[in-house]
Amino acid sequence: MQQIEKPSSGRLGAAVLGGLIGAVVTAALLVFAAPQLVGTRLVRAGMLADPQILVDAGEALRDQQYMPVLAQHRAEIETPFATSWKGSAKPDVTLVEFYDYACPYCKASNPSIERLISEDPGLRVVYRELPILGEESVQAARLSLAASKAGRFAQFHDALWQAGRPAPDTLAAASQAAGMPAAPSASPDIEAELKKNFQLASALGATGTPLFVIGNRVINSAVSYEELKKAIEDARAKG
Repeated sequence: MQQIEKPSSGRLGAAVLGGLIGAVVTAALLVFAAPQLVGTRLVRAGMLADPQILVDAGEALRDQQYMPVLAQHRAEIETPFATSWKGSAKPDVTLVEFYDYACPYCKASNPSIERLISEDPGLRVVYRELPILGEESVQAARLSLAASKAGRFAQFHDALWQAGRPAPDTLAAASQAAGMPAAPSASPDIEAELKKNFQLASALGATGTPLFVIGNRVINSAVSYEELKKAIEDARAKG
């Protein structure tokens, strides 16, 4: 049987060197002859190898879109109405949630928010009423803001999530738990707060609830605990 001749070390080195030179020359010719083709192929290959590139690019574009609005309205967005907040009194990161008590996605997000508050001593959550699902949503928002003025936001907020969708009986139960009347009197500052929240949500491109603002991130959907936590970590890293 004829055996394949094993090349000597000198011949092997020359072959390898020749192959490397040939590869470099070929790559250079492709770049100069068809840069658009090579660029497209490289980008496509990179995306196929790491699809997260597309996600990161989309997030960067989205964040850039909202930066002017956030820069202009940051204080309004992050400053709570009365006691409509939970978490740190001196936060290094603020998560803002625009929500509706009748929104099932807001209700589903609430356990994740409570978990983040309990785990992160530097986090403050600011709650902004955005009642978009009917008259009982509006009534719930007014009662919540009245409780907030009285320093009992958390009691009303937690009780209503536990009681269920806004309705005469659940609103009465939540009001009782917070030690508040079940029918708050008309209040100009509460109506002004609701109007402001709608204006801010509109400026942020809201299409529904929940809408979260975390640092320079605007998230207009219910997302997982992990995604909220990552947004908090990113905001903290950026200072």
